[in-house]
Amino acid sequence: MAAGTSGLAFAQGAGDSIGTGMIGVGNRGSYLLKTVLAQPNVKVTAVCDIKPNRLDSAATAAARDRPAAVTDYKKLLERENVNAVFIASPCDLHVEMAIAALKAGKHVYCEKPVGITPESIRELVRVARASKTVFQVGQQLRADARLRKTMERIHEGILGKVIMVKAQRHSSNDLPHDSPSADWFFDAKRSGDVLVEMAVHNLDECNWAVGAHPASASGFGGTMMWVNDPPGRTNMDGYTLSYEYTNGVKMSFTQMFFHPSGMPGNGQATYVYGTKGAVDLEKATFYPLERGAQPVPLVDASVKSERDAHTADFYEAIRTGKKPFADITVGATAALTAILGREAIYRKKVMHWRDFGIDL
Repeated sequence: MAAGTSGLAFAQGAGDSIGTGMIGVGNRGSYLLKTVLAQPNVKVTAVCDIKPNRLDSAATAAARDRPAAVTDYKKLLERENVNAVFIASPCDLHVEMAIAALKAGKHVYCEKPVGITPESIRELVRVARASKTVFQVGQQLRADARLRKTMERIHEGILGKVIMVKAQRHSSNDLPHDSPSADWFFDAKRSGDVLVEMAVHNLDECNWAVGAHPASASGFGGTMMWVNDPPGRTNMDGYTLSYEYTNGVKMSFTQMFFHPSGMPGNGQATYVYGTKGAVDLEKATFYPLERGAQPVPLVDASVKSERDAHTADFYEAIRTGKKPFADITVGATAALTAILGREAIYRKKVMHWRDFGIDL
């Protein structure tokens, strides 16, 4: 049975406190810490980071709960008052830490990407599906109420048959080279490259709309603007990808760090095309194919985007046994979609999903 499915509920009552440990409290981890502290009947019992300044900041932020502060995540997992863990470490550590936490009997919220190699993801899938605890991946778009309702309309057939997707993630500048995360972000062997570290959100959104995973991918990319900047950089700053899905849908995706902010087309966008028209996911709007037809809002304006709901969904899954919005299948599929594209660019050849040897 997959982790987080019906029947796998937290052993204590709904009103009991869930002790939570935070592994990695840098930029993303400190944000997650704030969302955890806002949850009812949740107590932050331990925080962990190898950088003293981050550890001190996290302990201070969670001072209400008097958490233990440790530098070794294995020591955190040994603590009996830690029932659940959030993993927000650099990407190359996600699988190792998630497997250790699952084997320690903890509920796990693992930041995206769930892994950066097919081999490690294959092992995590095996362990997570054998576990009796909840496993949720930080693909927080899945918890966005506005996006969820838009996806429902697509899956109900407002587009007719989905035939193509066009998506992008464009920005005018690179990640700050003095960022606290620069020590691993610009190292493709640690981050999985920007395609896996960042675009995994966008690609998951595309998979969700299509209702399948890619069968193959091809593409080109590289470091074009920020060449050896910062020094030693090994990740890309721009690329273009083409995917073909198992159900025949075609998809085009681009990402770059040099799209001028004042130029039209900057930012993130996802357009889903079907036999009856197209949907702009960001605007939650349907555009019929008929000449002269007016755009149709798909979601009431009162429904707001609320991605912090992903944290609440994790604890609801722990307490009730419901399937989390982004379980191991969602997380692994998203990461493998990104890896498929990355390897197509690296190897300059069409890559096929079947080569991964993973049954999702």
